[in-house]
Amino acid sequence: MENIDCFKEIIKIDHHPYEDKMGDVEWVDTTSSSTCQLIIELIFSTKLKFTKQVAGNLFLGVVSDSDRFLLSYTTSTTFELITRLIEENDLDFINLYPKLYERPIEEIRFHGYLSENMQITENGLGYLKITPEIIKEYKVDLATPSNMINDFNFIKGVIAWVFITYDEKNNIYKANIRSRGPVINEVAACFNGGGHKFASGVRSDSKEDMDKLIQALDDACKKYQLDNQ
Repeated sequence: MENIDCFKEIIKIDHHPYEDKMGDVEWVDTTSSSTCQLIIELIFSTKLKFTKQVAGNLFLGVVSDSDRFLLSYTTSTTFELITRLIEENDLDFINLYPKLYERPIEEIRFHGYLSENMQITENGLGYLKITPEIIKEYKVDLATPSNMINDFNFIKGVIAWVFITYDEKNNIYKANIRSRGPVINEVAACFNGGGHKFASGVRSDSKEDMDKLIQALDDACKKYQLDNQ
């Protein structure tokens, strides 16, 4: 990564809820499906031009961040921009998908481990603590669980789920949380985390915090179930 001190100004473009100030100019739009969508809007509204590679990468960014246009912050604007992006750059988007979805066999086997070992509470919380030993056994990296978390949407009886990993090198626990009902960013904020209402995360050097997070998420699931009876 280049040294940011080399640049005259820093511009922050983000679709996550505002947390920390970063840069001289900030464009934060939490109604957007993704930061890539915002960049597409920016290029279309200026004299900037797409290369085919840039257009393809931005397309994949929107697809992945919106979980294939399934998440609630996908809007008609998202589809309008993507349609224009495809048409004006003659994107062969079908042949772009393997870049997102092709996986080595180790990741397929690890996916099976996640499915087999996820614990599900009576309130509808799915959770799994993934040890460094498991990461090494399946020959995947620490980012793999977070890359797979959206695969566990639409499990009957599960309304929120969390994967917790431990980074030995940096002595930090990382929790990736998803929901299809309970608001989870408010829970994450109690542990110095944050994100969207239905997609959030927490980082902590405390194992106890992770246990408390699981309990707090389970409580949120219970409240959601009671409120929606």
